Amino acid sequence: QHKDAYQAILDGVKGGAKEKRLAAQFIPKFFKHFPELADSAINAQLDLCEDEDVSIRRQAIKELPQFATGDNLPRVADILTQLLQSDDSAEFNLVNNALLSIFKMDAKGTLGGLFSQILQGEDIVRERAIKFLSTKLKTLPEEVMTKEVEEFILTESKKVLEDVTGEEFVLFMKILSGLKSLQTVSGRQQLVELVAEQADLEQTFNPSDPDCVDRLLQCTRQAVPLFSKNVHSTKFVTYFCEHVLPNLSSLTTPVEGLDIQLEVLKLLAEMSSFCGDMEKLESNLKKLFDKLLEYMPLPPEEAENGENAGNEEPKLQFSYVECLLYSFHQLGRKLPDFLTAKLNAEKLKDFKIRLQYFARGLQVYIRQLRLALQGKTGEALKTEENKIKVVALKITNNINVLIKDLFHIPPSYKSTVTLSWKPVQKADASQKRASEDTTSSSPPKKPSAGPKRDARQIYNPPSGKYSSNLGSFSYGKLG
Repeated sequence: QHKDAYQAILDGVKGGAKEKRLAAQFIPKFFKHFPELADSAINAQLDLCEDEDVSIRRQAIKELPQFATGDNLPRVADILTQLLQSDDSAEFNLVNNALLSIFKMDAKGTLGGLFSQILQGEDIVRERAIKFLSTKLKTLPEEVMTKEVEEFILTESKKVLEDVTGEEFVLFMKILSGLKSLQTVSGRQQLVELVAEQADLEQTFNPSDPDCVDRLLQCTRQAVPLFSKNVHSTKFVTYFCEHVLPNLSSLTTPVEGLDIQLEVLKLLAEMSSFCGDMEKLESNLKKLFDKLLEYMPLPPEEAENGENAGNEEPKLQFSYVECLLYSFHQLGRKLPDFLTAKLNAEKLKDFKIRLQYFARGLQVYIRQLRLALQGKTGEALKTEENKIKVVALKITNNINVLIKDLFHIPPSYKSTVTLSWKPVQKADASQKRASEDTTSSSPPKKPSAGPKRDARQIYNPPSGKYSSNLGSFSYGKLG
């Protein structure tokens, strides 16, 4: 019976500032009483949301959730998502709060509006809608994030993932991996399949294409935390062995200052712990072995008087060798007779000489590092130089343990080490998921002593080499 009066309120949006302020309050207040004017009311409020006067805009946005009833909710969600492009911080916060409030009324309807804009909206709206999902979904209570809602998010996300940038992909993996229903073994397996699809592992690898290399690394970084004893990394490890390792020296990257070869080897090492049954295991172990030989030099030839015959001392690439040895050690467990039965005697002898030479140089470095760090605690260990030395000691100790295993006849694959860039897990923490799986290597045992030295004089690398070779070690966590 007051339809004319409500129409007059709607017409207020065409008036002056005072009329607009009143309209911004009264249009939503009486909205539910005039369903036949619903479209006109929402459009009028939308006009106020775009007003030049910031105070009118804020008032209109604040009241928008009152329109989110029944079939109108997805439209309101769509409007609010578009309003995320606001550069006014107070206005932007109001839009966020309004979206969260209608989320609690109807999560699926709100998601419909958000995904509609992600798929079809302008770039700035798409970007902010994705960021909204990545930061706000985890704050919503369980009664809002039902299994049905999570399934809807997964279905819509798959549509978006058909065409995403690297940054968007990372955000979507953050969104999906945070969903309760995808934290099970089967859920994580689904996510690994999604990542593998994104990584395009069926396509030929092009090491000279920075975008191709970057996409593979981005995807692999997202996959690594998902792997476990029940969710295998086989597909990725196989791809790295067959396509990436043989092209390691020719890899290109768009990321300035990144040691792309070390980054690849680190990812391979992390994944190797969770590799399942591999079709071409012997062939891929051979590729790993050949790459390892490249970084484990033969001793320089000696002249008759025992002096170095003039050859330059080879550089010992400890960080590369840690990754390759660890990967070889992990995969070697699946074919323990590889070194003794699959290599000819000459090649095995060559490998043992390289191992011994490397082990001798290693002992010197370990002693130097322990001496340099002796007695240092607390703040003294936090200097940049000492941080590098601490990581260097972890690396050299790891290599020491792994080399000792390979010196056994036949080789042993029993030792466990924690990769130098990974945090050492305490025993109690590691037991929490022991019944199901774990996302990192088993807790390390105390490093064993290195191979016994023979009666000859120990190889002593030139002084000063340690600082130049260890200075580039990365001790940050991947990803």
